[in-house]
Parts: sequence; C-alpha cells; structure tokens
Amino acid sequence: MPVITLPDGSERSFDKPVSVHEVAADIGPGLAKAALAGVVDGHEVDTSYVLDSDASLAIITERDDAGLEVIRHSTAHLLAMATQDLFPDVQVTIGPVVEDGFYYDFATEHRFTPEDLEKIEQRMAELVGQDIPVERQVVSREEAIEHFRALGEHYKVQIIEDLPAGEEISIYRQGEWGDLCRGPHVPSTGKLQAFKLTKVAGAYWRGDSQNEMLQRVYGTAWANKKQLKQYLRRIEEAEKRDHRKIAKKLNLFHLQEEAPGMVFWHPAGWSIYQTLEQYMRQVQNQHGYQEIRTPQLVDMTLWEKSGHADKFSDDMFMFQADEREFAVKPMNCPCHVQVFNQGLKSYRDLPLRLAEFGSCHRNEPSGSLHGIMRVRGFVQDDAHIFCTEEQIQAEVSAFIDFLHEVYADFGFDEVIYRLSTRPEKRVGSDEVWDQAEKALADALNAQNLPWEELPGEGAFYGPKIEFSLKDCIGRVWQLGTIQVDFSTPGRLDAQYVAEDGSRQVPVMLHRAILGSFERFIGILIEHYEGVFPTWLAPTQAVVLNITDKQSEYALKVEESLKNKGFRVISDLRNEKIGFKIREHTILKVPYLLVVGDKEVESQTVAVRARRGEDLGSMDLDAFIAHLTDDVACRGRLALESQH
Repeated sequence: MPVITLPDGSERSFDKPVSVHEVAADIGPGLAKAALAGVVDGHEVDTSYVLDSDASLAIITERDDAGLEVIRHSTAHLLAMATQDLFPDVQVTIGPVVEDGFYYDFATEHRFTPEDLEKIEQRMAELVGQDIPVERQVVSREEAIEHFRALGEHYKVQIIEDLPAGEEISIYRQGEWGDLCRGPHVPSTGKLQAFKLTKVAGAYWRGDSQNEMLQRVYGTAWANKKQLKQYLRRIEEAEKRDHRKIAKKLNLFHLQEEAPGMVFWHPAGWSIYQTLEQYMRQVQNQHGYQEIRTPQLVDMTLWEKSGHADKFSDDMFMFQADEREFAVKPMNCPCHVQVFNQGLKSYRDLPLRLAEFGSCHRNEPSGSLHGIMRVRGFVQDDAHIFCTEEQIQAEVSAFIDFLHEVYADFGFDEVIYRLSTRPEKRVGSDEVWDQAEKALADALNAQNLPWEELPGEGAFYGPKIEFSLKDCIGRVWQLGTIQVDFSTPGRLDAQYVAEDGSRQVPVMLHRAILGSFERFIGILIEHYEGVFPTWLAPTQAVVLNITDKQSEYALKVEESLKNKGFRVISDLRNEKIGFKIREHTILKVPYLLVVGDKEVESQTVAVRARRGEDLGSMDLDAFIAHLTDDVACRGRLALESQH
C-alpha cells in the first residue's frame, strides 16, 4: 500500500489507494479545504488523482504560484462555459493562462461588446455560486473527435487530430459542459472567487493571418478579492502611464499606418534617444567594449549558414536584387562574427568585446504591435564577447556588475535573476553544458544574488541568464540577458590560435542590458510617468521673461547655459508669466528660470522646480552648479526631486 513522502521529508502510510484530496485531509482539514491540485513525483495532477503506489506529493494551494496558474486556467474554462450558456452558437477554441490572467478565443459571428462581457462575468459568478464539481474524464482519440464533432466544435476536432499519436486525451467536465484539456483544474467552480473580464480583441486561429479571425476575451483571476482589487488598481495606474498617451502629450514620437511598427521620433523624443545612446556608448567604452557598425542588408546565404534562416525566416523581411536574395537583418550576431573573422586572432586577443547599436527589423504580427514597446524596426544595445571557455565566468561576473551600474543610473534597484538551462534539443556535449551552466550559476552566487532556475528554457546553443526589472508600480520587465553560445562561432568558421598553437573555436557570449532602445524608452516613459530625471529630460530648463524688457537678458542666460552643454530654451512670447509657467509645467520641464527687472538688475534667475517648489534667486554660476550636480545624479536621486 502507498507510502507518501511530503515536501518536508515526512512520510504517511495508507492501507489502500488514496487521492490527493484524501492525503490533504489526513494532514488536516484546513489543507483539505485549501487544496487546489497536487504535484506527484514532479507532475501536476488534480486533487482527485489516486496514488496507488509509493510517491512524493506536494499539495498546491492558492499561496503557491502553481496554484494561481490552476485558478487562472480553471477560470478560462469558467469563461468558456458561461459564454456558451449565453451564446449557444459560439465555438470554443483555446484558453491558455497568460501573465496576470488568461484569455479564451471564440469563433462566432456575434461581435462581443462591453455589455456582453458584463453579462458573461455575471453568469460566471452564478456558476461559482453553484460550486459545480470539476471532473476529469480520459477518452480515446476517436471518442473525443466524435464528442466534439457532435457538438459542432470543429476547432476542438482540429486540435485533437493534430495531437501526437498515443497522447492521453482528457475532457474536464463541470456539470453538462466539458472542455478538452490536460489540466489540472480546481476541484469545483466554488474555488474561483476573484476574477474580472478586461477586454476583447481580434486574434487569428493559431496565430496565422491566413486563418479565420476569432474573438479573444481577456480576463484576470486571483487567489482572493484583495489581490484582484490591488491588481485592478495597478492596471488603472498603468493606463494613466500609457507611454503612447504621455508621448502625445509631450510630443515625443508618433506611429502611423504608412510605416506599421516603425517610430517617427520628434525632436523631444529623439533627444531622449540620443542621450541614452551617448550614455551607453560612454559606459561601454569604460568597460572595454569596442563599437562597430555592420550592414542592414545581408545575403541570405549568411543567415542559412548561421541557422537563423531555418528558425526566423517567417520574421525576416526579404527581397531580391541582382538575382540574389537578401534579408534586412533581424539580429546582429552573424555580422559580428564576420568582424571577428577579419584577421586571425590569438588567445591574447581574447576576450574581445564588440558592441553595436544595431538597427534590426522583424516582421512582427500586426496584432502584436504595441506603441514603441513592440515594433518592427528597433535598435539594440547589442554586444558579443568572444572568449575561451575558461573566461566565461569572469566575463559574466563583469557583465553583471556593469548591468547593475546601468540600471542604478536609471533608478532601478530591484532586479530579478533567472537562469535558463539546457533544453532537450541542443548542440554541444553535456560536459560543455555543465561547464557553461556552472559558470553562469557561479557568477550569480559569487555576488550573493537570489536566482531562479528555469529548466529546459535555454537556447539550443547554450544557457542564459535573464535580468528583469520592477517598475514603480510593480510591473516586471524582462530586459537584460547574457547567453552562452557554443554553436554560432563554429558554424561561421570563427577560430583563434590557442596558447599551444592549435586552432580553437571561441565561445560567444550574447549580451544586452537595455534590450531595444524603443522598448526601454517606452518603459522609462511609463516608469517616470513622463517626469524624466533632469539628465534625460528633452528640455532641462526654460528661461521665461515677464515682459519684453527682459528679453535680451533671457537670451543671454539661455546662451550661457547652452555653452555649458545644457538643453535650454527661452520662452519670450508676449503671454502672462503664469500662463507660460503652467504650460512648461505640463511639459514636465525640470527647471523654470523666471527673469524680471529685479533679476536683470541683480544678474540672477528666480528658479522654480517642476513640482512647483520655489528654489529662490540664484546667480547664474550657482544655478549651473546646481544643474550640474542634478544631471550627474542621473536617475539615482535627482536633486530637483528632493525640493
């Protein structure tokens, strides 16, 4: 009879087969009530799953990340059930869990409205109140096809027909309604207490624009109503910070249909972009990188040789010229190897760090484009480090220090670290993977950094560390990465002369800190809500005259500040000073310098910070010193925010 080993190492023996729920009840009634699912020998199962032999078991509750995923997956089923209750002609397709929630794609001629979502949500609440048991039924492929075909669920039939031969097929039923799914799911609908439908959008069946358009209903679900309320408040705050709205208000950039997924930068936005690029150029140079520039158009033969054509051809823009096929580069890696290959390198030349602000283009689906967060044309702060296997850990450690320095300059002090390890399909020997994974883990451990392992999530050519940031409202953004690549250099004939005179293939480390400039600027806009630190602000100060009599002095002040390298303008319009102050405050200019007769006489400026603080009168040298200190702080702690 089964002996069940629990996560704390304790064991419980039973004289007959026992379900996950029964084990939870044996531990205590509170756990039995809280149990949502279980993990048996590493595999997630329902609480109804029966253990008839010795096994390890962990009980999943709402406090676990896995529990939240089960809740969201089950709520997607609840959404589909409620929708078909109200709209019987609707066909259900797929309903996966996504970040912070779930969605379900429906095939229907009916166009869902906000009012429809309210009705569906109300029906979902009614089904929760009925606390309907959720039961799993294993069926044969033929039974499943016959069942869904009889219901007119043609999309489900397609899904079943495409499943690999021999795969177990299960249907989850709640009452008379059922859906094809692997599970696990909550024991009953009564466990789903906190959810909200958020929006409806179009989506192609299986993401293919050649297929029919479906309607995707998004929702969010949480363990309890307090968490749901906090999330909805965060979403409301995020909408206020939408980078597209702020960009329009501050005149930073625009996008238009004639160039989908491409950014039209306006002077103010381009100023931020240039400041970012100049900063990254400076700090990369300090950390031993050499900047290069590679072509935008490259013959397809290079992409075929590197392996990118097989994996990314659908995302590449291609065209023919001179009877040759070219691609607009979607990434920089193969081109950087070409630079490395010019002239035979020695082990003494390694590590070699090549950086490029590489302009890339990818044919992202139109439905996935989102402001400047997801575009087709973008620039990466891309770099590749060519090194020996023995140098991997040192280079990764140096990169982590570099990355922390950069993130701190933008005011980000909370970083999340994830190590993605070898996938099933990969190149390179297990010994080389062992060494690379250990080097990455050792680099993280050497700095006492907390990290999470993502088994099997590495690239086919090597493991990687991903670095994510939390913004001021708690959203997580995956930005930086460092990846170990054993494949690309060899495929592209990269070699160096080792100390013993032999020819060896270098290891290639792919690294980025910001990711794409476009996306990073979008994140900064939302993080700062348009109130950029002075070093990034498109206009750092505006000189405002009260009457025409001060115009000459205002221009003199502007010129003096510009000569010191600051971004300053004068506003000499014949408008009331209050009007001009309000206008530039709306544009979030860090400093407003008001000059009247008194300031002209004393050769000073009356300084106002953008939050309305009166910093008093300063002579020009004093203000220059103040502004210099503020800019030097970057985003770590801006001086003007202290007043």
